[in-house]
Amino acid sequence: MNINILGIPMDLGAGRRGVDMGPSALRNARLAQRLCELGHEVRDLGDVPVALPESVDKFSGSGLDFLGPILDASRATVERLRELPDDVFPITIGGDHSIAMGTVAGNALRGGGLGRRMGLIWVDAHTDFNTPDISPSGNIHGMPVAQLCGLGDPQLAALAGDWRLNPRDIVMIGIRSVDPKEAALVREHGVRIYTMKDVDQLGISRIFDETMEYLSDVERLHVSYDADALDPSVTPGTGTTVPGGLSYREGHLLMELLCESGRVTSMDIVEVNPTLDVGNKTAEVMVEMAASLMGLRIM
Repeated sequence: MNINILGIPMDLGAGRRGVDMGPSALRNARLAQRLCELGHEVRDLGDVPVALPESVDKFSGSGLDFLGPILDASRATVERLRELPDDVFPITIGGDHSIAMGTVAGNALRGGGLGRRMGLIWVDAHTDFNTPDISPSGNIHGMPVAQLCGLGDPQLAALAGDWRLNPRDIVMIGIRSVDPKEAALVREHGVRIYTMKDVDQLGISRIFDETMEYLSDVERLHVSYDADALDPSVTPGTGTTVPGGLSYREGHLLMELLCESGRVTSMDIVEVNPTLDVGNKTAEVMVEMAASLMGLRIM
């Protein structure tokens, strides 16, 4: 398979600094080499330009911190991805989770046209379904899924023109931290949620089977994997840790099963913050998760 890696060193959507070094940490953890060892052809496209927080105005007048530079980086991400041919598997590496606004939209637009139907598997401790009027923090990394569905800021919602992500084409796995108003909005729009309670009760294999059935009609399937989906004992180097997350093996099993399905067409790895990490452990774990999605097997 032809894999293209694109870095998006976004440090504007989160409340803690350091996540802009995530792409470098993942590269240092041998992401490209690991995928090459699995027999893939890998090309690193470098990084999308992202402004440094100290070089731009934080306040936009909209209530959204760093809206202007996040828009610029998201638009650049959409353009870089939409130019890629259909036979390429993009792996986009962040950066905070606000990059998903550009990565999901850009991958939906690949191959021309007005955008294809996209299924989104959101592996995360958080639903990231806030909007500017209900967000407790104003941090955009807590809003990308809502924005992709056309909610919130109209400029962010229009990154892919008239294309919008259908909330009914989203499955979230590993959820365990949701703001009250955000939870109400998620329920209102019918997003399929598997909390950690569901993981405990049902197991990853059943959740995978139900997810594939639920998303059986989508044309493309994008996996957006936040390092904080895993338990902090597994991935300590991330800015919004929440105890009680997916185990190392649960995270791997989900990726292994998604690989066997043959349906995933693109992937994000986000929220790796080496300033909070121990010996680059989090980046190394996330590289192994990507390797499992791309064909790594025990035997």
